[in-house]
Amino acid sequence: MSRPAAPEALTEPTERAGRGWTAALALANGAIWVGWYGPLQILLALQAAELAPPGTAKESVLAWVTGAGAVVSMVANPLFGALSDRTAARFGRRTPWILAGVLGGAGALVLLAGAGTVAGMALGWCLVQLTLNAAFAAITAAVPDRVPHGQRGAVGGWLGAAQILGVVAGTGLATVAGGVVAGYLACAGFTVLGILPYVLRYRDPALPAGRRPALRLGRVRKVPSFARASQAGLCGHALGALLAGFRISPRRHPDLAWAWLTRFLINLGNALALLYLLYYLRDVLHRPDPDGGVLVLTAVNAVTLLGTVVVAGFWSDRIGRRQPFVLWAGVLMTVATGLLAGWQTWPGALCAAALLGVGFGVFTSVDFALMTQVLPAAADRGKDLGVINIANALPQVAAPVLAAPIVQHLGGYRVLYGVAAAIGLLGALLVRRIRGVA
Repeated sequence: MSRPAAPEALTEPTERAGRGWTAALALANGAIWVGWYGPLQILLALQAAELAPPGTAKESVLAWVTGAGAVVSMVANPLFGALSDRTAARFGRRTPWILAGVLGGAGALVLLAGAGTVAGMALGWCLVQLTLNAAFAAITAAVPDRVPHGQRGAVGGWLGAAQILGVVAGTGLATVAGGVVAGYLACAGFTVLGILPYVLRYRDPALPAGRRPALRLGRVRKVPSFARASQAGLCGHALGALLAGFRISPRRHPDLAWAWLTRFLINLGNALALLYLLYYLRDVLHRPDPDGGVLVLTAVNAVTLLGTVVVAGFWSDRIGRRQPFVLWAGVLMTVATGLLAGWQTWPGALCAAALLGVGFGVFTSVDFALMTQVLPAAADRGKDLGVINIANALPQVAAPVLAAPIVQHLGGYRVLYGVAAAIGLLGALLVRRIRGVA
């Protein structure tokens, strides 16, 4: 008796994704980055300076708030990715989470706008991270659901272009809106509008209710003993199994482990370079308009990134190789970060922004394609990509922990950017350890 065919949602895609679908998904992705980077580039720093208690450094407040949000992000991304894997809604596995996550994120941004204390600011930012990560996990997983291997570099390039445009738009809205509250409200509105073309026009492949995959848990031996266990013991064992379900074994999947570490280190170097950019312009370069300076640097970065992100993705697809692009992108970003350490002038910052854009453009599209090619199982794409996306969120936790003491006690911004350059270079070199993807 022949085995029934797997549902479309659980098979490797073979038909190329259309331009309309790619454009709508890219716009939705960019809208989410508006919701993140309007606050991260401008609004949270201004709010931290306003709300910092007497005797408390604004850098410490910003580090604590962004670090707490990043912890929430690390949990939320794989969790909502796993939930979307198992969603058997009529509109598909991913679309319901994109819509619910963005609506929740907009509400959280409105709440953050009204925060009057550091605790309220931290709570609002954690809610933003929780909800927008639900949407981002679903958007990320939609790519391996719908895009064949040979097109993923190009689609990753368009998503990367939308990402940087979202960063620019978020920074611009936060700068020109007319205050912290207006900036948050503008970012919230843009985030909602940006996802509408995708959720209203496109449906993901539906997962039949009877074929819904189980969430893989850790291996549980002697199942009958559960019935004899105490309630506390049962909960502890079940929690341990659940957490094990989100762990991907480096021994069984070494390529995925090396790819994860590469992404983490390069993103950590980039996070260290960008975290205190507003304060760097204000306190080191003494720019008269540091907010505007951040906007100018972000725009320069965006122009050079847009010049490479899509081209690199197409080029990588065409020659069938990923590693050289990731390696040299990381090296170029290392050089750019080194400029911030060694050439502390406004022209130096402009050159660094341009080089960072070129390097991060190549890295964004090609590394994403590489990651989708080392996923262990089609049924768990959302969960596994959520685990991979921790390599994006964890640097937001690690960067403040490293940056605050370096700036305040261990040599200032020159040392900070030197450390960032070294970390990024190490990440670039480790991509050569991946064996299954050229």
